[in-house]
Amino acid sequence: MNSNIMNNSKSDKILLFFNKLFLGAIVLIVTLPLLYVLLGSFLQPDILLTKGISFDPKHWTFDGYVRIFNDGSIMKGFLNSILYSTGFTLVSVGFTILAGYSLSIENLVGKKIIMLYFLFTMFFNGGMVPTYLLVKDLGLLNSPWAIILPGAITVWNIILARTYFKGLPNELKEAARIDGASDARIFLSIILPLAKPIIFVLALYSFIGQWNAYFDAMIYLEDRSLHPLQLVLRDILIQNEVEPGMIGDQMARAELQRIAEMIKYSAIVIASLPLMIMYPFFQKYFEKGVMVGSLK
Repeated sequence: MNSNIMNNSKSDKILLFFNKLFLGAIVLIVTLPLLYVLLGSFLQPDILLTKGISFDPKHWTFDGYVRIFNDGSIMKGFLNSILYSTGFTLVSVGFTILAGYSLSIENLVGKKIIMLYFLFTMFFNGGMVPTYLLVKDLGLLNSPWAIILPGAITVWNIILARTYFKGLPNELKEAARIDGASDARIFLSIILPLAKPIIFVLALYSFIGQWNAYFDAMIYLEDRSLHPLQLVLRDILIQNEVEPGMIGDQMARAELQRIAEMIKYSAIVIASLPLMIMYPFFQKYFEKGVMVGSLK
């Protein structure tokens, strides 16, 4: 019996070792490209293109960041993305919490019909053309509302919220009703304070999803001053379109491409900063959100 315990212990140690090795390899695969982009944003373009990453301080420069901050297009796109992502998150989380809590009430009239209607929209939708016509008829084209309102509420998030609220003990609500609290009072004073984990998880999902989105802006926004950061980066990274103010009109084509490479790395770092800053504060709630999804 003791030998079996020893064998199991050794096998567990071996399994744990390979798990750590595997996870370490994944961390390296994810981290190395990020470090390359971060270091490349501070290197002179010639050194980066010919020698690669260099730790010689003589080869380092802040020119890419200076050009970005001096030019209005990327910073304007950054501010637009902050506006769109924040507004989208507030609308999405607000209505999702209300819908999820309502559907978690056992005696809600027509709950099954409403839920079936929501589930139907998960698998079938009108498509891009009817959605565009609807946004146009509502007068939302070429405005921030065209980015914030369409797609703000997803059925999957509603299901997550409903599952979380159904896991809360009913005794809390019953005790509050005995004390004379109304449904609104119960929701605001008891349910919402207990719903912080799911609120933060939904906010993280919504903010990241909208921050990385550019397709809707490409369809609904014609004014370049309204373009989010991801659409500006798309022009730089995919189409190699860099604003003339960043480079100068007198430079040759080779110089333009040289500076464009440096601006690309710097722009990627700036675009990643909000998510890198947000995630550590939301991490403890993220695990709870994953567990809520598994309970579904």
